Amino acid sequence: MPLPTITTTPLPVGRGAVNDVAVLGRAIPLFPVDREMRLAVVADARAAAPRRIGWAACFLKAYALVARETPLLRSWLVGTLRPRLATASQSVATLAINRADEQGGDRLFFARLAAPDELPLFAVQAFIDHHASAPVNEIFRRQLELEMVPGWLRRTILRWNMWSASPKRPGRIGTFSMSSLAGFSAGNHFHPTLCTTSLCQGPLDDAGRCRVTLIADHRVLDGATVARALERLEAVLTREIAGELRSLPAAKAPAADPAAPPAAAA
Repeated sequence: MPLPTITTTPLPVGRGAVNDVAVLGRAIPLFPVDREMRLAVVADARAAAPRRIGWAACFLKAYALVARETPLLRSWLVGTLRPRLATASQSVATLAINRADEQGGDRLFFARLAAPDELPLFAVQAFIDHHASAPVNEIFRRQLELEMVPGWLRRTILRWNMWSASPKRPGRIGTFSMSSLAGFSAGNHFHPTLCTTSLCQGPLDDAGRCRVTLIADHRVLDGATVARALERLEAVLTREIAGELRSLPAAKAPAADPAAPPAAAA
């Protein structure tokens, strides 16, 4: 039997940043904790809301509200010889966003939102929509610039940020991350992350149940703390988030174009 022909090609454009997270994330002792949440009340509130609010926006705000109460969820390990904890005064969410590239393939980008707990849900959704549709060379300029840097230097920069207690660190890494494939009816319940915690939710079933996973850095958190955070997250989703969805104002109608001709009478 003849041997197969082998061809090699460069890595697809955009793999650099994702590979960096995968490589550096191996040094973090991550572990996942699952909880089956009953979110039918949230689903009903979303369906009745006067404007579209996605699940990602609900989870981002809800988890930031939980992290407001639990400083460890806003903390990370710094130092090597004398390890200590650094804690940010507010959460910064890192959201994985899949975008199609010019060749018709997929690229993964990382959008960061400061203090989602302090924003109305429609503002969180507007942030997600903007980063899912605006030109990537504008909104992900820093990531694109980093991908032009040699891999060893990129990872050196990221590694320094991971261990840094600088006030700029949350904006460069995030205090928590979120990645979900629920829109594809799938779940990625153990993915690499550079943050202390990372959130993932699966699709809802017909009864409104949803498997939610919180991946955590065992150097900072133990399983009981993570389990309590998930319990609190479910309570925030079904109370505060569902309540806000019910009270959402209707989206404003676009302003009339003064140059447009008046509408004809019926």
